[in-house]
Amino acid sequence: MPDVHHFSQATFDRLSAELEELTTTARIDIARKIQTARELGDLSENGDYHAAKEEQGKMEARIRDLQALLLDAEIIEAGDTDEVSQGHVVHLRYEGDDDVERYLIGSIEEKGADVEVLTPGSPLGQALLGAKVGDWVEFESPTGAQLKVEVVEIEA
Repeated sequence: MPDVHHFSQATFDRLSAELEELTTTARIDIARKIQTARELGDLSENGDYHAAKEEQGKMEARIRDLQALLLDAEIIEAGDTDEVSQGHVVHLRYEGDDDVERYLIGSIEEKGADVEVLTPGSPLGQALLGAKVGDWVEFESPTGAQLKVEVVEIEA
């Protein structure tokens, strides 16, 4: 059974537009680059040709990734709630620290400039799901240390 990918409507639309761009205009552009490089002659020592083929390979890999993500996508709208769930931004304070950090609970594709993403499948993400403001949750870090965080605020 495929993994369901949860996205906000804005992220789903952005990924759909990227896929559309890559499968239309970008494919034509890369085909032109390859054709132009072929016309330069000997392909075995043609740096432009090899660079264009490498770019094409990376682009096709991204297309496959986007197709897989969007095929199993589910749109989530983070409404007002008093519990941490996907699509919410959570403000956390680590035990023994005064600084508050903000994380969006969701897919890495949701990453934006103003907030770090915390996937719900990560140890901290799993521990936070269902927590409320004022709750302390404990989780095991990747290094094996037991850490505790306090949920300071939850925003939609």
